[in-house]
Amino acid sequence: MAAEWAEESAPGPFWLGFLADASDLLAGTLDPDMVPAIIAQIVVPRLATWCAVYTCDEGLGPLRPAYLWHADEARIDALREQLAGVDIPSPEGPGTSMMSVASWQVLAVPLRARGRGLGVMCLGRGDRFPDDIIQFADDIGRRAALAMDNARLYAQQAAANRALQRSLLPPDEPEVPGLDYGVVYEPAGETNEVGGDFYDLFAVADGAWRFAIGDVCGTGPEAAAVTGLARHALRLLAREGHGVADVLYRLNEAILDEGERARFLTLLHGEITPVPEGLEIRLVSAGHPEALRLRPSGQVDVVATPQSLLGVFPEVTYEEDVVRLDHGDVLLAVTDGVTERRSGDRLLDDDGGLARLLAECAGLSAQAVAERIRRRVQDFASEPSADDLAILVLRAA
Repeated sequence: MAAEWAEESAPGPFWLGFLADASDLLAGTLDPDMVPAIIAQIVVPRLATWCAVYTCDEGLGPLRPAYLWHADEARIDALREQLAGVDIPSPEGPGTSMMSVASWQVLAVPLRARGRGLGVMCLGRGDRFPDDIIQFADDIGRRAALAMDNARLYAQQAAANRALQRSLLPPDEPEVPGLDYGVVYEPAGETNEVGGDFYDLFAVADGAWRFAIGDVCGTGPEAAAVTGLARHALRLLAREGHGVADVLYRLNEAILDEGERARFLTLLHGEITPVPEGLEIRLVSAGHPEALRLRPSGQVDVVATPQSLLGVFPEVTYEEDVVRLDHGDVLLAVTDGVTERRSGDRLLDDDGGLARLLAECAGLSAQAVAERIRRRVQDFASEPSADDLAILVLRAA
């Protein structure tokens, strides 16, 4: 063992490769809970017999054990007991320090990144630490701290995005008399980033309900700002008694008032009223992908007149279309994450592709229709979609 350590301790290809591999492993995860485990398993047994990683909240509060690893797994529990009462140096201290724990020589390496103390890496071995091992431990500590900080920042941003996205979606799933509805919502991005697509379904006066599905140009926080403005303005204006067309007129003005921060918005907005034969829907399609009606026979037709999108023209008026959904009829509304799903040179909606897909859904529940379309969108191309996706299905029950 001593000969092996002597061979590996000299600077050379082994250590250069070791540091390169360590950097790759640390850079390969953005999960804060995984970083301490990776740190410990990098340094054991190359630098030490065991490693204990302690973390804290950016230098605040006490250190807490995050991960413990020993070259002999059977000795981990006994080592944990030995370390339980040990006073670990603060990451805000002067630097790497040496101490003894039972029969172990322990090297305590502070984990600091961007001026903040994030934790301490403790390495233990039965003999003294050679100077070159201390140097490599310091180097690993710097890389580990940067990886830990990156992972924390990434997790904080992802959590903020999820919280913002939740605030832009309906708070509950209402029960609407005479209506069976289904929704699918998938923002683009592997961390479910906030997106520009949204939908809503909410009650207004006199037993009527409003729905909306919209798509703000772009994704991310800038698009989410317009999404929030649109969704909350829709609810407020509708509950104040403004008709569907008037709501869009006023929302268009509100978006234009944002000035340079404004982004254009496509929107399908409608009011649902139960009638003896099913549902009557008064709706406006402002630059949005076509709304389609499916009859129980499998017949599909377009039911809304295309009108100007929002946030572009200051002097624009809107007119409502009236659509009747008899019992069993389905109204499908989607964002362009569905219609413009691309596979090579083809789009999903080329040559009426979405209408053909909807025709295959006759007899299905609203949620089953939404899920079938979602699966077809996923299967249409092998690569993940780069666009947000929203599907809203209304069925006269």
